[in-house]
Amino acid sequence: MEKIIIFTGKGGVGKTSIAAAHARHSALNGVKTLILSTDMAHNLGDVFGLSLGKKITHISQNLDALEIDPNYIMENDFSDIKKGIAEMFQSSSRPLGEMEQISLFPGMDELFSLLKIKSVYEEGVYERIIVDCAPTGETLALLKFPELLSWYIEKFLPVGKFAMRVLSPISKKMFKIQLPNKEAMSDVERLFVELIALQELLKDKNVTSIKLVSMPEKMVVEETKRSFMYMNLYNFNVDGIYINRILPRDIDNSFFDEWIVSQNQYIEELEIVFGKIPIYKVPWFDCALNGLDGVDLIENVLRNMDVFRIVEMEESEEYIKLENGYLLKMYLPNIDKADLNMHETNSDIIIKIGNFKRSIPKPNVLRNHEITDAKLENQILKITLIKKQKGNEEYE
Repeated sequence: MEKIIIFTGKGGVGKTSIAAAHARHSALNGVKTLILSTDMAHNLGDVFGLSLGKKITHISQNLDALEIDPNYIMENDFSDIKKGIAEMFQSSSRPLGEMEQISLFPGMDELFSLLKIKSVYEEGVYERIIVDCAPTGETLALLKFPELLSWYIEKFLPVGKFAMRVLSPISKKMFKIQLPNKEAMSDVERLFVELIALQELLKDKNVTSIKLVSMPEKMVVEETKRSFMYMNLYNFNVDGIYINRILPRDIDNSFFDEWIVSQNQYIEELEIVFGKIPIYKVPWFDCALNGLDGVDLIENVLRNMDVFRIVEMEESEEYIKLENGYLLKMYLPNIDKADLNMHETNSDIIIKIGNFKRSIPKPNVLRNHEITDAKLENQILKITLIKKQKGNEEYE
């Protein structure tokens, strides 16, 4: 099965070099590999020492690269999706051009970048797709956008017959809902279904994994911990932590002594916090990591690590059937209870942590259920939903 591996981290931690080294390592192992960048400040070409255009470029045997240009992708690969998005704004109070309509909705760049990844995956040309993403905040905006846009479509546009809640795992896994024939759909309905399929791909633990690149420094470690928590909030699969730029312990220079002690402390903290997740350590190199020679320095380190092994991670979000309702369990690590806010509507469970908010659609079967209890225990949020009562009769 093809795999999609997404690398992200705080700006400046070396995520592009780490991603490039993995792509090179994969290719040298005989695996047909594509590395692509969704970071609008593209520097993937700089790392390889090549000029990468808007189309896939050959790097070396078994290795190709692409720096995604969302506008180019939209115009050349997804004109039908673009048409569907434009239709969403036809009821605007003033006439708008198609491109102006699309630009009104923030996040369209992210959407077309993800659609390109999905398209490449479905073509089946590459056995492994390595994605060099923007810094973590932007990456989260990228990954959560399909869920946000599908929520918007369902709330405000006439797609009622498609409001089947397959974005929620309880509908997909427990009730086996089937999608209708695509030929019978409007452009907006096809867009809605495409977003659902995109969400399923991004959250399929057998296909997509996220690697967080960190460094043993206070601010970077704190952001890595927050990023891990937010990725779990949106139910994305983080199955690897990379600690980059670790100073060698045998440096014969007292100038580095305190720095090494400090790094050791933060490495230990990362090992404690992410104890259940594989941690990979990459040393500091005292040279520029440009061109294939530079990438190969990191690739040589990866040869001693089983970086592509499949890691069985616990479910970060699951529904459990109770006698008179359901229990929703969400793994939310590194969270302060005081930062957690939650409320519900008839159709959604809304969870807010810091500046991030997720609206979790209730499956149709749970529309007549309400939250009766919610508690945070051992980093797991447990939400109990019980069927509503009307008088002494169950409310239908």
